[in-house]
Amino acid sequence: MRKQYHARHTPHGRYIWDVHRLVAQAALLPVREIPLAQIRELDEPYWFERDVDVPTCRAIADHARLIAETDLHYPILLCAEGRVMDGMHRVAKAYLEGRSTLPALQFAETPPPDYIDVPLDDLPYDEAP
Repeated sequence: MRKQYHARHTPHGRYIWDVHRLVAQAALLPVREIPLAQIRELDEPYWFERDVDVPTCRAIADHARLIAETDLHYPILLCAEGRVMDGMHRVAKAYLEGRSTLPALQFAETPPPDYIDVPLDDLPYDEAP
């Protein structure tokens, strides 16, 4: 899996989690099927929230490629509040395939962030997982 982060704006700043660390922490959580209708991010600009992340045709095509390549056998990862922390390309693929549910792991308590208010471009992306 390529190095990636999950970022979310909170009242306390922009929280950023290392997805590799989240996946490792979630390894023993039970897998359950969740309704696609519960995924609020399907109706939000999930990949294009930053001012510089304009949804150009190239950017959309890049996401389409990742959606096509993703494997729905791997569960998505949800925080304690049910928000997607990893797996939005899998959510999009399940939606495109007309599925009503998909496998998920959900934290009972959301782990603390790895970074707060760090620009995404300043995060280490070339570390091996």
